[in-house]
Amino acid sequence: MNIYLPLKIFIIVYFFLFSLLGNAQNEIKKDSISKELKEVVVTQNKKTFTNNNGNIKVDVANSVYNSIPNPVDLLAKLPLVQIGSNRESISIVGKGTPLIYIDNQRVGMNDLNALSVSDIKTIEIIQNPSSKYEAEGRAVILIARKLSKKDGFKTDASETASFKKNYNNYFGFNSSFKKDKLEWKANLNYNRRNPWENHGIAYQIPQANIISNYDVTAISDVNEYIFGAGLFYKINDEDYFSINVNDKLKRDVFDINTFTFNNNQGEINNVFTWSENSSSKNFINSFVNYSRKIKAIDTKLFAGFQASNFNQHLWSLVQNNFNETELELSQNRDQKFNVNVFSGRIDLKKKFKNGMNWEYGGLYSLAKSKSDYDVFDYEKKEDTAFNYNFKEYNLAAYTQLSGKINKLDFSVGLRIENTNVRGKYSTDNFLLIDKNYANVFPKAQVSFAIDSTKSVSVDYSRSISRPNYSSLSMIATYINPYFVYGSNINLGPTFADVISGVFQYHDKSVKLTFYQNKNPTYQDFVFDNQNNILTFTEKNFQKESGYNIEFALPFTYKIWTNINSLVFATNKIEDESAVFNSSRTYLYYYSNNTFKLPKNFAFVLSFWGTTKQKEGVFERNAKLIFDLSLAKALGKNWNLTLNYNDIFKNTIYIDRFTVNNVSSRGRYLVDANEISITLRYSFGKITESEFKKKTVDENENRIK
Repeated sequence: MNIYLPLKIFIIVYFFLFSLLGNAQNEIKKDSISKELKEVVVTQNKKTFTNNNGNIKVDVANSVYNSIPNPVDLLAKLPLVQIGSNRESISIVGKGTPLIYIDNQRVGMNDLNALSVSDIKTIEIIQNPSSKYEAEGRAVILIARKLSKKDGFKTDASETASFKKNYNNYFGFNSSFKKDKLEWKANLNYNRRNPWENHGIAYQIPQANIISNYDVTAISDVNEYIFGAGLFYKINDEDYFSINVNDKLKRDVFDINTFTFNNNQGEINNVFTWSENSSSKNFINSFVNYSRKIKAIDTKLFAGFQASNFNQHLWSLVQNNFNETELELSQNRDQKFNVNVFSGRIDLKKKFKNGMNWEYGGLYSLAKSKSDYDVFDYEKKEDTAFNYNFKEYNLAAYTQLSGKINKLDFSVGLRIENTNVRGKYSTDNFLLIDKNYANVFPKAQVSFAIDSTKSVSVDYSRSISRPNYSSLSMIATYINPYFVYGSNINLGPTFADVISGVFQYHDKSVKLTFYQNKNPTYQDFVFDNQNNILTFTEKNFQKESGYNIEFALPFTYKIWTNINSLVFATNKIEDESAVFNSSRTYLYYYSNNTFKLPKNFAFVLSFWGTTKQKEGVFERNAKLIFDLSLAKALGKNWNLTLNYNDIFKNTIYIDRFTVNNVSSRGRYLVDANEISITLRYSFGKITESEFKKKTVDENENRIK
């Protein structure tokens, strides 16, 4: 543990207790009447959560959420949002992976991690994105930053001490400077984490007469460095130029301990597997944007170029102990994965005198990846090595018209995309993957205001979800002599057709959604009967369909702000290789209760969960998770927050399914039970930031 930890805790607790005893009042000097009146501040109680046609908007700047140390933890507190256990993935209940936008500009997880929470004004969860958003978006998380017009500088420094099974530390430093037309931003974050992971899978392969199970535990030593810098120059009121660079560097050293029972046709083995592992991941993203107003045709032009690189190196030395004998070397595994993505785009927007907006544009992107696989088997005394190369070209064009006619708001759009995918081993002359396909993605949305308190909206969309580039690589993880986690180079995109309707009364709403997905991606087993190895991977299932009934119920009474989300979901997943059991309606529920207390205290009780899920192929367990937060503003510049997450240690995922004649039951324990203390200090002031950046690459979220 860090030797400075006791001192950090002492300082934090000291400030907290001191604030409880103090009751400082602003001093009014006798000659203040002769001072120039420079500023008048009007304050009002604002709702933390608002609801518009099922889209939830969160007021971060004026709530307890502005003291959460990083944006990922902030999103984890919001309705419908689910954060992956590795903190590198986000999903929306019933919608899958969302697009992330900051000030109407698309970003990836790296840009999100580089954002200071103190810069965030609001976050909106849009479940019916219009056609101006990419075809891949079934949902959008829209983050709006604070704006102002004055010059100056501002710096935020935050320190978080987190206690899970092991101690974790998060330090963040964000700085902004604005002078006339020039604005500069920089950030530095250092995270020292020691995550604990555990899971087990029990499975049966009847045709091979195999019964097996394993339990694996890993404890990691992770160092993360996040850097970011950007320059924005405002040429005039309509035109600007910006350049941005972000980098996330992760170093991870971890041991994996696995206990395995394997019964193969009556031959029983109990195996202990121990592996030393080291992993490095580096993601760098840079882009240049230029925006100009073409006055001759009254059109706004945007042009941009973006380049991204993700580089991963995974090394493992594996040893096995069969039936309590001794550890023997099994494999030396050295794997590398690298992907480069280049893209450019042009967007044009024209606003007509009648209020109509016409948007159109195009995009070109190119992705190249390389997988290097080198494994030495000590038993067989042989080395297996190969290189796999992957290329994907994407060309897209879109158009959209939106506006208002009387009480009717509408938006209609069309997007056309052509994709070319190629994959081959470096030693082969023929292509292993050769795909060339074009798709059309229409979107339409209509909203009608019945009166000042009631409205109805209906929308239809067709979208696409492509696999991550790493899922299309040759990277594999050794678990035990009989079980491997692998990837699938044959994965294809998922296509979704969605139609929904919303009725809103005041700030309450009910929403009905029907959807059908073609080629959804889910877990799969592939058994190699010659080597007696089962590979756990992903594949495209045949279809998925279902419907959701969703209620959004915000409520405010005096010091209490409450929002409840209830989703009744029926989801049916089907595939000829999987056993279909049954499909039943399950309930997702979320409740957030914020209490504004005297002396700048805020207390939050939130909980979420699901009932048991039966989705045709998959069956998943019920969950109920409780979180507590207490925040205190210590004067103008200091904020202190105490968090107690997953207080009943219920973050456990259990799923059952049978696919390719393999029956399995998986149990995953997530180290989510956490007590954390965050202290944040802000100095300087920029009351408006005009900083703008626009992500060019629409596939950035696939780089992982």
